[in-house]
Amino acid sequence: MAGRSFVGARPPSFSNDRPHKDDTVNAKKHYASQSTPGRIAVGVAAAVVVLLTAGAVAADDLATLADVTRARVDGAQTVAQTDEAIDTGLSQEDSAWMAETWGIEVTSIRLTANDHMIDFRYRVLDSAKASDLFVRQTKPALIHQETGRVLAVPETAKVGPLRNSNQPQEGKIYWMFFGNAGNLVHTGDQVTVKIGDFTAENLVVE
Repeated sequence: MAGRSFVGARPPSFSNDRPHKDDTVNAKKHYASQSTPGRIAVGVAAAVVVLLTAGAVAADDLATLADVTRARVDGAQTVAQTDEAIDTGLSQEDSAWMAETWGIEVTSIRLTANDHMIDFRYRVLDSAKASDLFVRQTKPALIHQETGRVLAVPETAKVGPLRNSNQPQEGKIYWMFFGNAGNLVHTGDQVTVKIGDFTAENLVVE
């Protein structure tokens, strides 16, 4: 049976698989003292642990945790995307309609975390029009058009859903991650993203 491993922290003392009281208190203090990106990294790590437990990710796949954590922290800081525009599969007409109706521009949809997640990003052009996409209670869905299967945004106890739900700001790029259960979606596949009444069809996954 593989032993527990702890990254960047002293392993807690275990007695009958229960952590010592002092270790629990120290862990809570450490988490509370972290910056927002730091807390998010912890939450993403928890999400990957869930995937590991479910057998969705190989236990020795260290790149998965690093990839998801980097992407999640970048998204939390809403860092401006500077790389070249990516062909998302939307026509100019569809893109113009989306900008006029929903106040956003889809910038990318790509596989990440060794293909175990799908990273959807969009730029806010009009914060008032885009506000409906940031309602916390709304459950986004990604539909794999070939099979009709629906993929959801993973949720962790500490961070919540792996998506932006802060007040949108114009010019910023926002994100959400969809779990890619069983590596269903591959590069080149067409998908539909639904967020409440918003629908973006025929997006091509990078």
